[in-house]
Amino acid sequence: MKLKLFWATLQFMTRLPVPAKWAQGIDFRQLGRGVPVFPLIGLIVGVIASCIALAISQSGGGVYIGAIGYALALALLTGGLHLDGLADTCDGIFSSRQRERMLEIMQDSRLGTYGGLALIFCILIKILVVVELAYHPPLKLLALLSCAPVVGRTVVVLLMFEQRYARENEGMGSSYIGRITPRGTILVLLTGTVLVMILGDWQGLSAMMVTMIAIFLLSLYFNYRLGGQTGDTMGAAIEIGEVVFLLTLILIWK
Repeated sequence: MKLKLFWATLQFMTRLPVPAKWAQGIDFRQLGRGVPVFPLIGLIVGVIASCIALAISQSGGGVYIGAIGYALALALLTGGLHLDGLADTCDGIFSSRQRERMLEIMQDSRLGTYGGLALIFCILIKILVVVELAYHPPLKLLALLSCAPVVGRTVVVLLMFEQRYARENEGMGSSYIGRITPRGTILVLLTGTVLVMILGDWQGLSAMMVTMIAIFLLSLYFNYRLGGQTGDTMGAAIEIGEVVFLLTLILIWK
């Protein structure tokens, strides 16, 4: 069952070709039990995206094209799932409407101005940060870039533990928000911390701590504006977590 839960979580959070029979029998409502493997999902996504970026830059494509490859790979590997959450959240939050109206806007499939700007700046920052970190040896760069998706999928647990689901009707985030146990939360944070420590040393761990504080404050802000969390705010937290982690790495190594 645990292995099936891993495959089901990988199938849900990525567009990697997971055979349907490997996740057979796992209901949507059971996905919340797969949260402890989030850091491992992040590691898989991060390693693939980093290898693509290095393969492009080392084969003559150059640093900038390699950086674009990294950002594009992250988006394609996840099917834009978290980017969609970021865009919807920004459209709702920055509309400056009442809570109910914000939640309605976030459910609208159309992309607004604030959502579009959020996507542009998120992807652009990732590309520029990768360029700034490109002076590291290839293996070190691969390790650092692999850490970002791990951190993003680790700190998102802060939007689940002891949190309230903001909507009355069940949605994508209802399987996770408020359903994770203290033990599961500790396991996620511990797994993510160990992976980042192995890959990114103390600098990576320091950047992760900064990211954790930023996402915790973000969760408080979402609670204040929306009265809880949604699947969209979780996606936004993952994307913002990746960006904060990468930006902090630059500051640490300057």
